[in-house]
Amino acid sequence: MFNNKDNKSGLVLGMLAGAALGALVGLLFAPESGEETRKKIKKKSDDLKDQAKNKYGELSDAVKDQFNSASASVRETASNVANSVTDGFDKLKGQITSKAEDAQEKAEPKSK
Repeated sequence: MFNNKDNKSGLVLGMLAGAALGALVGLLFAPESGEETRKKIKKKSDDLKDQAKNKYGELSDAVKDQFNSASASVRETASNVANSVTDGFDKLKGQITSKAEDAQEKAEPKSK
């Protein structure tokens, strides 16, 4: 049910959450003052927010590329199908016209 993109985005989110949790635990147990720890937490959260934005942008671009590729493929397939149907119709029309002409030629001598 899930495709490769879902697995990659889940992995990225899991890694970001793990990194954030690890950084938070590391900062909380560091032997520094509360003010310094809060500054580090703020900086780390800003860094993680920037990383998340970058990953979101990359994922968004990948999805757009996949959509554009799929759209182009669908358009090309639809065009090929339309051309095949038109070619088949023209061939059938030619066969019917030929048979009608043959039948008309055979019918004309009998009526004379």
